[in-house]
Amino acid sequence: MESRNESARRSPVLFDAQPVETRRENGWEVVLSYENEDQGPCLVDLSHRRKWDIQHASLTTVRPWGIMFPASPGECRVEAGRLLDRINYTQAAIWHLTDDGPGAVPEPYFTEVTDGLCLLALVGQQAFSTMEKVSSLDLADPNSHPPFLVQGPVLHVPCQVVVLGRNGETPVILIAFSRGYGQAMAEALLESGRVFGLRPGGEIVFRKALGALHAS
Repeated sequence: MESRNESARRSPVLFDAQPVETRRENGWEVVLSYENEDQGPCLVDLSHRRKWDIQHASLTTVRPWGIMFPASPGECRVEAGRLLDRINYTQAAIWHLTDDGPGAVPEPYFTEVTDGLCLLALVGQQAFSTMEKVSSLDLADPNSHPPFLVQGPVLHVPCQVVVLGRNGETPVILIAFSRGYGQAMAEALLESGRVFGLRPGGEIVFRKALGALHAS
């Protein structure tokens, strides 16, 4: 049961779909599953997942929770349910994909951006076909090996796009951007992917896809 002292927190995205299973987590109402989500590729709202921005002149010396950041901009690493992506030579990000992990990080160069950053996941076949309709970013570059980060516009909105998996049964693409664009972006993505059967999905869909990527 949620504590009375815990403030309600709202995702910037509200899907026009009927949740089957939900839970309360750190003030967020998280949808675990929707009706008919197994009938097509899914768009999953992960905005409730804890996210950090890190800025440091020497990122190679920074090891949050004992994890080392990737060496070059654009490179990513997934460890212990956390995605670490190197944005440039002095900036990186950490997204908690499966849980919130430890408490607050005391270092002054860590800034929590959970509430200000919308995070969506395209999961399943046709994820890349959907992205081709909304962005000119090259997510199929054969010289880039998942997971990797590409920065640029999606539907004219500046985004961080991480390709977690490109081949196999469950391709996964993460899209992060300013919270204020959340609802419009989600609706536009669903409309663009409607021809492929794209529909809202819950967190369980994402967790299964992430597990399949780790097993492959």
